[in-house]
Amino acid sequence: QVQLVESGGGLVQPGGSLSLTCAASPSTLNINAMGWYRQAPGNQRELVATITRGGYTNYADSVKGRFTISRDNAKNTVYLQMNSLKPEDTAVYYCNAVLRYSGAYYWGQGTQVTVSS
Repeated sequence: QVQLVESGGGLVQPGGSLSLTCAASPSTLNINAMGWYRQAPGNQRELVATITRGGYTNYADSVKGRFTISRDNAKNTVYLQMNSLKPEDTAVYYCNAVLRYSGAYYWGQGTQVTVSS
């Protein structure tokens, strides 16, 4: 059974930083793209950043220059470093993984990020 487990959310002041981690299991999974999405109350889920197995990255315009996505293919783990956080970054952040051959995709359970003074 495929599982994505996120960690690292929390409360931070504006201008602060947080780092999110998402580990996919089992370790034998052959994953193509991994990414982070977020959903604020009353809003649709939106893309934050994605990264392919080869390291090609894509970011939402709202986070470019502030967030950095990276991954460790050997560990099937994706990271999101978030700097210069703003109140509008407040949301539940979800990890996503797309399998390489089947195209099946999976979601994590979500982790809350709150940016507030």
